Amino acid sequence: MPMYNVTFEPGCRNNWHIHHAKSGGGQILIAVGGRVFYQEEGKEPVEMLPGKVINIPAGVKHWHGAADDSFFSHIAIEVPGGN
Repeated sequence: MPMYNVTFEPGCRNNWHIHHAKSGGGQILIAVGGRVFYQEEGKEPVEMLPGKVINIPAGVKHWHGAADDSFFSHIAIEVPGGN
């Protein structure tokens, strides 16, 4: 399983995106530093502090990024999926 240590500057976030797979797949985020927000389409943002884990199934539109006043770092695990 590919894993990435990702760090964002304060206020930086990624665009809305989807991890595609017909079976399995998705992403797991493990917050390791700072303050991050994660949001799924149609839901309220969720604050993540170090130790918080979010499992994002394939096909779920979402974004994640640093709070305006804090850097953040997370481990992003790409869950293998089919097709």
